[in-house]
Amino acid sequence: MSEPTIRPATRDDIAHLAAWNATMAWETEAKRLDPEVLARGVAGVFDEPRRGFYLVAERDGTAVGGLLVTYEWSDWRCGDFWWIQSVYVEPAARRGGVFRALHEAVVQRARDAGAVGVRLYVETENHRAQATYEGLGMQRCHYFMYEQMLR
Repeated sequence: MSEPTIRPATRDDIAHLAAWNATMAWETEAKRLDPEVLARGVAGVFDEPRRGFYLVAERDGTAVGGLLVTYEWSDWRCGDFWWIQSVYVEPAARRGGVFRALHEAVVQRARDAGAVGVRLYVETENHRAQATYEGLGMQRCHYFMYEQMLR
């Protein structure tokens, strides 16, 4: 099996990214996402680069996974945290170094941009993902996440 290559996503990847997001939402939360809203949401990142960017992992020229990076300003540290979101790896490519390659690409880009850190959130019951993140040197934070949906 060849090593995955990582590249910036393009608008040509929107269909893949939206499909992966829909599948990930179902796998992790049994949540069905509106495909039209999701496609507009993915396209919205390309429309406004300040929102972030997507990376795509390919193996032998075939897209097998991707993720979204968004930014959070930290006044405490006078710098940006890069948030890894919308992670998805095709089932046949899992446990094959795809997320590791994506993570390494994010960390290198974040360092090059002067970010102060990389963060992500994970479902509380997704122990396999938690072990993966810890294996990559990420540490569990002492924060709880709260949200208030407005629409």
